[in-house]
Amino acid sequence: MKRTTLLHAELSHAIACLGHGDMLVIGDVGLPIPPGPRRIDLALTPGIPAVADVLQAVLSEMQVERALIASEAVERGAGALPGWCTLPVAPEAVPHEEFKRLCREARVMVRTGECTPYANVILCAGVTF
Repeated sequence: MKRTTLLHAELSHAIACLGHGDMLVIGDVGLPIPPGPRRIDLALTPGIPAVADVLQAVLSEMQVERALIASEAVERGAGALPGWCTLPVAPEAVPHEEFKRLCREARVMVRTGECTPYANVILCAGVTF
């Protein structure tokens, strides 16, 4: 039985359909969304919702085995990184071009209203046992 809820039904359904190892991307408004992954656009206005808010809601529903961020977010000290990057696992940093390549393999991409460059994360689904 589900103990938490998301305000967005499509996102809740997408998380429920993830299998072990499937990737879900939470991105800022500037992250290109390639053809292929299911697109869930939550952006309302610049900054709303923030990546941190969406990440918190997703983590209440999703078991995360692995997380990836762009190394540029760390190198350039993206302002949003320390605040929103509260993950159950230590994120692995990969070059931004590799991050974008991995996005093509994702099952779901969630677009937020975040305007901070490199405020993006890939979550790999784990299992609950």
